[in-house]
Amino acid sequence: MTRGFEIVSTYANEGLHVPYRTTKRAAGYDFESAVDFTVPSIWKMDFLKVIWAIRHQKEVDKGALEKAKKILKPFLIPTGIKAYMGADEVLILANRSSNPLKRGLVIPNGIGVIDADYYNNDSNEGEIFMQVLNFGLTDAKIAKGDRIGQGIFMHYLTADNEQQPQQERQGGFGSSGK
Repeated sequence: MTRGFEIVSTYANEGLHVPYRTTKRAAGYDFESAVDFTVPSIWKMDFLKVIWAIRHQKEVDKGALEKAKKILKPFLIPTGIKAYMGADEVLILANRSSNPLKRGLVIPNGIGVIDADYYNNDSNEGEIFMQVLNFGLTDAKIAKGDRIGQGIFMHYLTADNEQQPQQERQGGFGSSGK
């Protein structure tokens, strides 16, 4: 087996679907949410007051600032899926074109990168999460089984003069650096 998807053990009996392509020429495999999930709108809480205070160089209430930071932190939607691939491959996670239009959801860093050594790691078995922010005016309600993103397998190249990394992955999500 060269590349593909599996359901992580914690969701083994939850009726999840492995990612799939919906048309013959689709590059991306659609990922579904493993759970019902609500992504709060960034416009909630005292977010606008904090922006106004910062813009006008006014003192920001610490409680309001903490609430704003919490709402601006990306949310991780569980998929219950892990991916295996060749050592010179990567799974790129991308937003679905309908997410910003219909739900206000964006991937904050544009894409997600799932490395080959993320599969079956000690920290979380390699479960893939979709990282999102909701720029919509209202909370985005995601139902279990809703398509929330897509993944594209790709080969990658390394530099000729690269000093080969010697470190092995020691954990799960976000563990390969600061």
